[in-house]
Amino acid sequence: MASQIVSILAHAIVLLASAAAFEGVAYVMHRWVMHGFGWFLHADHHRKSGRRLQRNDAYALVFAFVSFLLIYNGLLRGWTLMAASGFGVALYGLGYVLFHDIMFHKRLRWLRIPARGAYLEGIVNAHRRHHATATKDGATSFGFLYAPRRFRGPYEGPQHG
Repeated sequence: MASQIVSILAHAIVLLASAAAFEGVAYVMHRWVMHGFGWFLHADHHRKSGRRLQRNDAYALVFAFVSFLLIYNGLLRGWTLMAASGFGVALYGLGYVLFHDIMFHKRLRWLRIPARGAYLEGIVNAHRRHHATATKDGATSFGFLYAPRRFRGPYEGPQHG
């Protein structure tokens, strides 16, 4: 019984740690790939196109594929901690879709998620600051689900949706 509890806790810790750590992966990818050599895919995200699908959505597919590979190989080989890590990446992806695509960019017009509270207001403000530029240079705040404390409070800059 005790070993089962330890196993459940270990899997939960790996799942949550993977979800939290993926913010770092997303930051690095956003800062140095999407705003670097991968700008050709990310550029349409910084310019209103009116299209439902953007080239930038390819990045979400890449991250979903990473999650799938971790889950699939973990389950196939019996490496359940690897699968838990993949589920953590998927959990991060769910948070990204809910915050970034639905709450901030309103990509599902029928679903509204209000930004209430210091945490959500902070990441909305940070993302507004990020979108204040339509070029690959000059952007700030590359995180998606974390924003430094300085972004909490009212935002006075340009709006972007």
